[in-house]
Amino acid sequence: MHRKRFRLRLQTRIILLVCSVVAISLIATDLLISEKVGSTAKHNLQEKAMDIARVTAHSPPVVEALQRPGDSNTLPSYTNEMARLSNVEFIVVMDMKGIRLSHPDAENIGRRFVGGDEGPVLHGREHVSTAKGTLGYSLRAFTPVYSKEGRQIGAVAVGISLEKVNQDIRSSKKAIYVSVLIGIGAGVAGAVFLARKIKKSTFGLEPIEIGKLLEERSAMLQSTKEGILAIDQEARITLINNEAMRLFGEAGFRDHLIGCLADDYFPQLQLKSVLESGIPRIDEEIHLSGVTLLVNQLPVFVGGEAAGAIATFRTRSEIHRLAEELTGVKLYAEALRARTHEFMNKLHVILGLVQLGQYEKLAQYISQVSTSLDSETGYISGKIKDPALAGFILGKMSYARESGTDMSFTLNGVFPEEASDASHEYVTILGNLIDNALESMAGQENRQLSVHIEYDEHHLYFEITDNGPGMDQDTIHRIFEKGFSTKGINRGIGLHLVKSTLNELQGHAEVLSEPGNGTTFILTIPYPRARPIIKR
Repeated sequence: MHRKRFRLRLQTRIILLVCSVVAISLIATDLLISEKVGSTAKHNLQEKAMDIARVTAHSPPVVEALQRPGDSNTLPSYTNEMARLSNVEFIVVMDMKGIRLSHPDAENIGRRFVGGDEGPVLHGREHVSTAKGTLGYSLRAFTPVYSKEGRQIGAVAVGISLEKVNQDIRSSKKAIYVSVLIGIGAGVAGAVFLARKIKKSTFGLEPIEIGKLLEERSAMLQSTKEGILAIDQEARITLINNEAMRLFGEAGFRDHLIGCLADDYFPQLQLKSVLESGIPRIDEEIHLSGVTLLVNQLPVFVGGEAAGAIATFRTRSEIHRLAEELTGVKLYAEALRARTHEFMNKLHVILGLVQLGQYEKLAQYISQVSTSLDSETGYISGKIKDPALAGFILGKMSYARESGTDMSFTLNGVFPEEASDASHEYVTILGNLIDNALESMAGQENRQLSVHIEYDEHHLYFEITDNGPGMDQDTIHRIFEKGFSTKGINRGIGLHLVKSTLNELQGHAEVLSEPGNGTTFILTIPYPRARPIIKR
């Protein structure tokens, strides 16, 4: 059985790490400084004891007492008072034989100095030592006493209790311990704050979850069929997926673009403007070294502030191809629906005549309908060998009759087989123009619509004429713009699609119209030619 591996949370790991680093640093600092502070405190006490010993050794009462031992009765009181004022444990004056002339304990006066560390001073050398005397362990400073003639006549010993020495050292270290504790406390508080801050900035995700999301994000971005380019706050490129690299490669960009300023390579995108304004730019066409792209550009917000921008794009020809496929399916479906509806109407007439017993009129009606259908179907199928295009024309004629419009179709000769390679594009063009004409004539009487096709050795000519309300010149100049329409919002796609398809076929359109006199579209498309190559 697989056991789930235990993992500490990111916040816990950060707190432990920061606390450990702070604690180790402060403890190491304490060890180093404490030793230094202890040594300094002990040295300061040694200097203090030596200074007191030197002052005492040069004082007249001490010198006179050593020169005239019989007059030394006042010396103990003098040295004891000096010890009290100097805050030391004792000040002892001894002669050259080590006999004490003063001592805090009067019983020890006249006895030999105890401790065994007085030897060097009796030979004229100052020194400091630690030894046990009658008053216990103490730090002792020794200095010789000289007469006015320069002859050593004795020595002075100043003692400070080792307990006091250690107490002073502990007092000096106490501030360090307090600082260490404060530092550890501050480190713990800082670690908790930092961990929570990082946790918030990662939206509460653990590192393994962030890594998983990054892998999923990378796989998603690289597998999408849209090109994606992202920039940071400085408008530098931070991401380009595989599809974008392929499209840029077709446009001739081979450099390593990550980290470069987007405007230096793609000023057409205007990503910096989107980043600064925070306003998206949707469905814009840009031209990039011969490749036309349809681009969406959006700012990226983090915490309410613009942190970058992203552009997604596909080639215009691919978008048009998809739109054409969808439009073509819709047009075919509408044609079949109209044909079916017309057929059902005729069946209803036949059923009514049968129920009324009007068999002669029934035979006459069936003969008339059959002749009309045979004539219309035979004419179109004889002129257009492509079944998809022929079926589409028949469907549109049925749809026109259903809407009360008299629609005619003429074709000189037979539709060229070489031109049939682009029959789907023709369906898109004719379907949008016919629908646009029928819609423009809605509500008027005597609606007339004609579709005429001609061709020569190099070109196909489509002419679609209606007797609708017509257009003025300002409208004619704008009818192929994307989104422009005189019929309300969310319109203006059909004629734009016609223009785009004509561009793919290397054809062009001419519009003849006047207000009140109908409209004629004349399209010229070169042929024979291979099916248009669509860049993807």
